[in-house]
Amino acid sequence: MPMAASEIENLIKDALPDAEIRIDDLRGDGDHYLAYVVSSAFAGKSRVQQHQMVYDALQGRMGGELHALALQTATPEAS
Repeated sequence: MPMAASEIENLIKDALPDAEIRIDDLRGDGDHYLAYVVSSAFAGKSRVQQHQMVYDALQGRMGGELHALALQTATPEAS
């Protein structure tokens, strides 16, 4: 069963409470999303580390409930 964009947003918000998040459903199928995440928690982290933080927030749902998620991450200063 596909994962709702609101559920993705809630999981990220739980892990990164200050995050500004926008989620786009790329195909309209609830399976392929693009998430824009801006958080001060990303400060001093590499892009890979930032993405790992978001994937960790999804609690293992990548590859199962959530088929594909493209990420764009930034700190508030860089956005």
